[in-house]
Amino acid sequence: MRTHGTLTAIKRLGASDRASGLIMLGCALLGIVLANLPATADAFALVAHTHVGIPATNIDLPIGHWAQDGLLTIFFLVVGLDLKQELTTGTLANPKAAAVPMLSAIGGMLVPPALFLLVAHVLHSMQPGGAAGGLGAIAQGWAIPTATDIAFSLAVLSLFAKALPGSIRAFLMTLATVDDLLGIIVIAVFFSHLNEWYWFAGLALCAAVWALLVRMRRVPWLAVGLVGIAAWVMMFEAGVHPTLAGVLVGLLTPAIERHGELTPRAARYRDRLQPLSALVALPIFAMFATGVHFDAFKPALFVSPIVMGIIVALVIGKPLGIMATSWICRHLAGLDLPEGLRVRDLFPMSCACGIGFTVSFLIASLAYSDVDMVAESRIGILLASLLSAAVSGILLHRQSKRYERELAGVESGV
Repeated sequence: MRTHGTLTAIKRLGASDRASGLIMLGCALLGIVLANLPATADAFALVAHTHVGIPATNIDLPIGHWAQDGLLTIFFLVVGLDLKQELTTGTLANPKAAAVPMLSAIGGMLVPPALFLLVAHVLHSMQPGGAAGGLGAIAQGWAIPTATDIAFSLAVLSLFAKALPGSIRAFLMTLATVDDLLGIIVIAVFFSHLNEWYWFAGLALCAAVWALLVRMRRVPWLAVGLVGIAAWVMMFEAGVHPTLAGVLVGLLTPAIERHGELTPRAARYRDRLQPLSALVALPIFAMFATGVHFDAFKPALFVSPIVMGIIVALVIGKPLGIMATSWICRHLAGLDLPEGLRVRDLFPMSCACGIGFTVSFLIASLAYSDVDMVAESRIGILLASLLSAAVSGILLHRQSKRYERELAGVESGV
């Protein structure tokens, strides 16, 4: 009885946007503390750089990379299951209804890289040779500010926008889902180094077997788990980032009821995996990803092309791209927003989309090989995400209070 109650509490905690976001933020701060306290810095670095390999393969990664390449696969599997359900029966199944948030997601991904490159070019021209490899090496991080962290942005919305209509949350959910899909495409296209064809053949076989197994009346979970691990290994060996194996098998999971079931399997599996993703995978990844030494925080960072490029791109570029696209869709293309929403109502929510975090950290580690550039990009992501969270939190709180006053006025007949 007690075990059942504990499991229920864990599921509720994992399903809570607010709780999961705060837990991930706490683990991110813990990573900074562990990396900088004299008593823990050496031990933290030792754990992060300790290699663990898979027998009979050439896969041998530090524990810090296992958090990124292994545990983060669970998060991407949840993303894949979410995408499949949304594409089949959710908001993305009706392109007309989802047109504005879908197009706004595209605008929100196009503007930040342009601002990043512009700021990096201006600052680099003021201090030539200031970064390893020059402007060309800095520009490799163009994709870092394209991502929106759905967990953190929804947590901010949950904390500060309690009185706002659900249409704003639905708009953000649709936008962030498309943002995730576009981020997956960016990682697959621009940050993959393709290897021998037979790994792709093995991956296709794993995908086919997975699709067959999860459609059976009684799913053989041991076999499904082994096929999922094999797909991850094939993806890694093929030269594609292995976390995308989670997206692949998620998209191959049925999103309509089968064999007399009451709910689709994609939705059920997503609900079961969400606590593991939100309470284990993402917090551990955040802890290792934010292990930045405080001595890396120097005044020169505030004129660093990478740091300032990321901050400007996420804090300004994200909401600018979203708002400009929404305005064009509504006033020039004549597309409809959800009932009761105006374009200006989207601004506080669009600021929350500047919280990059999870996928931004992942892209930063793929974009840069230089240790100093990776550290600078992490600092830029942290500062930009905190700024975006603070700005959006203030604006959402004010918007929520204004909405409460308007609603009270309507109810009182004023």
